[in-house]
Amino acid sequence: MKINIPESKQERVVIVGGGFAGLTLAKNLAKQNYQVVLIDKNNYHQFQPLFYQVAMAGLEPSSIIFPLRKYFQDKSNTFIRVTEVHAIYPDRKQLDTPIGIVNYDKLILATGADTNFFGNEEFAKHCIPMKSVSEALFLRNRILTDYEHALSITDYELRQQYIDIVIVGGGPTGVEIAGALAEMKKYIIPKDYQELNTNEIDIYLVQNGDQLLKGMSDDSADKALTFLRDLGVKVILNDLVTHVDGENTYLKSGQTIPAKKVIWAAGIKGNIPDGISREAIGSGNRIKVNAQLQVEMYPDIFAIGDVAICMTDNHPYGHPQVAQVAMQQAKYLAKHLRPNSVASSWPGFQYKNLGAMATVGRHRAVVDLPRWKFQGAFAWFVWLFVHLFQILGAKNKLFVFINWVWNYITYDQSLRLIIRPFQPKKPS
Repeated sequence: MKINIPESKQERVVIVGGGFAGLTLAKNLAKQNYQVVLIDKNNYHQFQPLFYQVAMAGLEPSSIIFPLRKYFQDKSNTFIRVTEVHAIYPDRKQLDTPIGIVNYDKLILATGADTNFFGNEEFAKHCIPMKSVSEALFLRNRILTDYEHALSITDYELRQQYIDIVIVGGGPTGVEIAGALAEMKKYIIPKDYQELNTNEIDIYLVQNGDQLLKGMSDDSADKALTFLRDLGVKVILNDLVTHVDGENTYLKSGQTIPAKKVIWAAGIKGNIPDGISREAIGSGNRIKVNAQLQVEMYPDIFAIGDVAICMTDNHPYGHPQVAQVAMQQAKYLAKHLRPNSVASSWPGFQYKNLGAMATVGRHRAVVDLPRWKFQGAFAWFVWLFVHLFQILGAKNKLFVFINWVWNYITYDQSLRLIIRPFQPKKPS
């Protein structure tokens, strides 16, 4: 069965994934003479850099997501289908989805990345990932529920398992979560949970390496470490988690940390549908593409964003898996993709590094720009401005800004709600 999409004389470009790469490409191609089909398992775009603020009860989930259909309301040549792609059939130029078959003339894979547990089923079972709004909400519920449980526990060792938290991975996600948790411990827990001794709460950040924020400057990495330790985070470098059982976390060094909650921010892997040859898949489960972002072996299939790996002299291990790369690749492809054009005649994609940044907490952030590097309060305000500007929708920008101002003035968050999904009762 084919999905009901109107037939057209326009060339059909199917984009799989509505993240930074897919949405940017669809937006640009919708202005051209194409029939654009955007496929995503959600009917909204997620602003991933602020997932951790949803998890820490600082922002409403609705303020960092944007409906895909609203984004393309005035584009009659753009069609959205909420589904997943199970398999690709390159020889037939078809996609297999749960709701039917989709034909394509050009296919762009922008499926992003998923959490990489490195094949360890134990980690996948007991650790909490942070790659979607639903996972952020799950973490928020777990944190608040565990604090509620801790109030009734008299045994010290058992109480530690509920109130201590381990974060695995010292990249931007891990650093930002650790900083937000430390500020919650300092400003929020003493007011909401007066019966708890906040001195008992320990936040651990475990990094398998000698510095945080790999890929940023040494100055920024060192300053982030200083910021976290000033906030009371126990940063453990040059060590790794070897075993997690849901009650304790065990490190290679022999240390045991009593913690039921382990937040996994230690790696990602490309999210690839079936049908792409193993020969076209590189390290990190990413699809190998040439300088024109064309998938090796498949002239009518392109890959952009986190799922793609384009190895160049300047980037022998591929470009960094960040939003700027995804959006620049999408704009490049939109500029050069034309009906009957030959990709080999295009100039190769060139990534322009606009910089990197990470926040640790109030007046604590690090920013690396191509010409300048700075840390502290000014870096924090720059981080706020950049992220506010990137959020989709004027209403979302306004709500995020109001929440940030309120939190700044009151040292408080107003969204500490445990909202569990409804579970229908099974018939007896």
